[in-house]
Amino acid sequence: MRLLLFFDLPTKTKQDLREYRSFVKYLKNDGYLRVQYSVYAKLCINKDSAKTAANRVKANAPIKGDIRFMIISENQYLSMVNVFDSYSMQEKITTTDRTLVIGGMNDED
Repeated sequence: MRLLLFFDLPTKTKQDLREYRSFVKYLKNDGYLRVQYSVYAKLCINKDSAKTAANRVKANAPIKGDIRFMIISENQYLSMVNVFDSYSMQEKITTTDRTLVIGGMNDED
């Protein structure tokens, strides 16, 4: 399961910026990976852990702004298409692919 989190937070005042940075810090410390700006994903072992993660997001969310999330299966997440096929190292590592690669992740044959 994956919890996909989308947010749009205000950054007009110093307080807004402080709350934005605090929320992003919370996400990173709680194991979320940034998919793109203001879109984060967390790998969860089952639906119950995804719901627990969602409840923690609600508890740590700033008052202002727009925060949404959805819980999807790993297969649904893996069917997401990246137009330019450029994945971060974290995205390459955090999948359910059970293939063991020995020697690194370079493009050499």
